[in-house]
Amino acid sequence: MDIRPTSEQDHQLFVETMHAAFGLFVDPPGEDGTGVWWSAFEPERGLLARDADGRAIGTAGAYTFELTLPGGRIVPVSGVTAVGVLPSHRRRGVLTAVMRRQLADLRARGEVLSVLLASESVIYRRFGYGPATYTRSLTVPRHRAALTPPRAGTEPGGTVELLHRDRAVDLLEQVYDRYRRTRPGSVSRPHRWWARGAGQPPVAPKPRYIALHRDADGAPDGYASYSIEDKRSLVVDETVAATDAAHTALARYLLGHDLVQEVVFRHVPPDSPLPWQLADFNAAQPGKHTDWLWARVLDVPGALTARGWSTDGTLVLDVDDPFLGEHHRHLLTVRDGEATCVPTDREPDLSLDVSDLGSVLLGGTAPSTLVRAGHLRAHHPDVPARADALFRSDREPHCLHWF
Repeated sequence: MDIRPTSEQDHQLFVETMHAAFGLFVDPPGEDGTGVWWSAFEPERGLLARDADGRAIGTAGAYTFELTLPGGRIVPVSGVTAVGVLPSHRRRGVLTAVMRRQLADLRARGEVLSVLLASESVIYRRFGYGPATYTRSLTVPRHRAALTPPRAGTEPGGTVELLHRDRAVDLLEQVYDRYRRTRPGSVSRPHRWWARGAGQPPVAPKPRYIALHRDADGAPDGYASYSIEDKRSLVVDETVAATDAAHTALARYLLGHDLVQEVVFRHVPPDSPLPWQLADFNAAQPGKHTDWLWARVLDVPGALTARGWSTDGTLVLDVDDPFLGEHHRHLLTVRDGEATCVPTDREPDLSLDVSDLGSVLLGGTAPSTLVRAGHLRAHHPDVPARADALFRSDREPHCLHWF
């Protein structure tokens, strides 16, 4: 078996092999080559595994993204995608070899993190990835959708206008980019994605209505993408709001829509204020709660010093990376929102796997939770609380982008 990088000439072979690994068939793109979820692939960032006879048997790809960290810091990351092995060649070490080669390539790019969406949550922890953001769905019956009246002086300004998706792409791109810079856990949506209609709605060119919010000065600062299914459910793909006022105005618009029996919000962050805004607190019926973005630390000091911090403190972290055969101990020191991270021989405060470091890095998973789960070992009774205070994010991380 050999593993080699791909190029534009390998595009069709890469796409066909990846689809076969997932048991899918290749949808034909539009006349201009756009409109399918894989049309934003970066051919030069792919890997192709071949057997001894030269037949393609496995794939892995990566997108070039930016990731927003706590404190509003933004770092380049690779969005790992299209990882698959043909059913005829599984359990022979192909996936392990491809992932090891890819991690080496990502490190060579100088990136401190890589991210992915896990099709199966049992696969990627062994390669050093840990779940870092979570998402859920909420369903609100229309007859229970009344919102509480705003407190005195908090009535939001601005307007909501109705647009068709095809006439609003430039505005969607603009609003999303403003939003993702303020939300930890968000990844960028490069212009290539919008231009080629790659991904899921509203990036994909499927028919959608867009409720666009403009602030009091007329600047767009929020949108909701939705459709009505089975003449009864208003289904919201995503709500993007750069301000609380925009979020409230969009919620009011969606929940006030006539001729539907329920409003389904497919992609809601764990800290959504929506249940608190409803007059009936229990009206928002929770649906699937799931992991979303998984993070893999490639450079421990680089990742820890890249994010912002809201509390001063120190921790000695003993980090094990069994997949790469590495084990390091670091002294993390935070002062005035900035961190230093240096090798140390001091006794550890926390012992943890690199996958668990990926889970706590964005602030979406409390270290004390992983201590209780038996993932992290705290060497002193006060360490879990100290670690929670240190790693806490200024805002719950959430990722909307699908890749």
